[in-house]
Amino acid sequence: MLENNEKNVDNSSKDDVKIITDTLENKKNEAAVEDLNTAKNKEVANLEKDVANDAVKEIEDSMAEDAEKNEGSKEEDSLVVDYSSYSLEQLVADLKTTIANNPVQKIKIKVDGLKSAFNQKFGALLAEKKAAFLEEGGNSLDFQFTSPIKSEYNKLLSEYKKQRDAYYNDLEKQLSVNLEKRNAVIDQLKDLIENADTATMYKSFKDLQDQWRAIGPVSKNHYNDTWKTYHHHVERFYDLLHLSNDFRDLDFKHNLEEKLKIILKAEALEKEPDINVAFKELQELHKIWKEDIGPVSQEMREVVWENFSAATKKIHDKRHDHFREMRSKYQEIIENKLAVVAKLNAYDTSNNKVHNDWQKSIKEVEALRQEYFNAGKLPYSKSEDVWQKFKSATKKFNSAKNVFYKQEKSGQQENLQKKIALIEQAESLRESEDWENATNTLKKIQADWKKIGHVPRKFSDDIWKRFKTACNHYFDRYHDQKNSLNLEQQAVVEAKKEMLETVKTITDTTKEAVLVTINNWRNLGALPRNARHLDGKFHKLIDRLLETLDLDKQEVAMLKFTHVVDGYFADKDVRKLDSEQLFVRKKMDEVVKEIQQLENNLGFFSNAKDDNPLVLNVKNRVAAFKEDLALWKQKLSYIKKLDY
Repeated sequence: MLENNEKNVDNSSKDDVKIITDTLENKKNEAAVEDLNTAKNKEVANLEKDVANDAVKEIEDSMAEDAEKNEGSKEEDSLVVDYSSYSLEQLVADLKTTIANNPVQKIKIKVDGLKSAFNQKFGALLAEKKAAFLEEGGNSLDFQFTSPIKSEYNKLLSEYKKQRDAYYNDLEKQLSVNLEKRNAVIDQLKDLIENADTATMYKSFKDLQDQWRAIGPVSKNHYNDTWKTYHHHVERFYDLLHLSNDFRDLDFKHNLEEKLKIILKAEALEKEPDINVAFKELQELHKIWKEDIGPVSQEMREVVWENFSAATKKIHDKRHDHFREMRSKYQEIIENKLAVVAKLNAYDTSNNKVHNDWQKSIKEVEALRQEYFNAGKLPYSKSEDVWQKFKSATKKFNSAKNVFYKQEKSGQQENLQKKIALIEQAESLRESEDWENATNTLKKIQADWKKIGHVPRKFSDDIWKRFKTACNHYFDRYHDQKNSLNLEQQAVVEAKKEMLETVKTITDTTKEAVLVTINNWRNLGALPRNARHLDGKFHKLIDRLLETLDLDKQEVAMLKFTHVVDGYFADKDVRKLDSEQLFVRKKMDEVVKEIQQLENNLGFFSNAKDDNPLVLNVKNRVAAFKEDLALWKQKLSYIKKLDY
């Protein structure tokens, strides 16, 4: 925006000089009239001037703040992050990444949020460990608890504090050095004025101006005082530069033109729709006015400054109106957020008895969380109180949920012991040759296995492999002794080999024709165990034919599945049917866990826009997994209908 009016300013600067010169002349002519003004009018004028001075003071205070905290050291704005779902390990990992990948002076807000979340969670863990210690008869004075994750956290925090202290110590030293340099320039300027050498004074003065501009920032406590002192002596220099009028007048003319440009740019900022942008650019204009442009002639100084102050006041007033309006909106946002907090506090979980009840509640509470975040954003100073109330309300729900699932885990341990007992029983029958009794017992064991609920996730794969190995070993032996090849079975093998060769030649077919082919294959009879590989070859050929049909992916997948399962059913192969059903259930569990994990991940993007690529990617993956889940449910429904 500072460049937008440059061209117009250059074209109009001479006219503006004339206008302001005319204004001065008019002021002289009107002096007598002003003497007749009432005391009231003078009072009003003084009041307006005071308001304008207040506006300028606000700008100068902001500039002083920025002079100390330059762009490299400003704390970045940070939205409040919900760390309630983070584990201690995740919090420490995030803290480590934050410290490693960001300037130490820009991360205080985020580090404070991580510290608060970690201390709260670790405090709860410590209280839990101490309670357990006391329950076992321990003395509270003897209680000790150490944790590697706490040690890592302390180490990271210590390193962060060292880096931050070092940065601000270095900054403070540099600010002090810069202050000494500025004071030295002021002393040289005073000496130049007092011991003026007409031959070299102007060049020396320009050198001092260049030195001043090259010096870095000073602390906010000294910024305005040092500048005013410097500017006072600069004006003194120009006022005393009577021996070199050409130099002085040329500088005055150039400075006047530059200041008129600044005034026009400041006046144009009133049309800027974003008041924060306007205020920042106004600060920049004041900085240029103070730091880069020298004084103008004495008769012009008051006029140009009053015009600049008037433009500043307009932005100042507009900014204050904006924040008044924002404060009104903040109150509305706070009330909406507190209404959500009230709903969370009143949320009843007393009737939640099973996993599905809690899953429903989790979705409802997540909807309330989303409503909280959708209510709008607040500055940190306004948000902290309501944020703590929100965290407390969600903590109440999470505590009840955690109690339930802790009890669920206890039940899973019981299920684990029951399944281990069945495994040991199955393993004892691995080598049995009492075919009838052993077969019936193992079928009952398999039925009992299905009735037992979930076990802890870390054991589920291992015990299933062990159980499956024991059962398969027995049934492989059982089928081997039953499937001794005879003449009738040999005829079936030969017939199916011939049919395989025929199916290989099919290139153009229909769904109905494929189903007829499958039926014909079954009608040829069951293969002996040592020739079952022919079934596998046939399945592959059928799969290839199905993929050539103009059918959607879901239907093709279902046809492949029913083809295989129907084959097991026709052969009365209960073991494979059971194995297939267990496989389908396991896949359903895996897909459900994937969906739950992804939906949980979406909670971390609660403040992100809907078109955020990361959010869209997660939502697309959830949709794909839900399609898979629907297909697995259809498969399970089909296999359960088979009466085997």
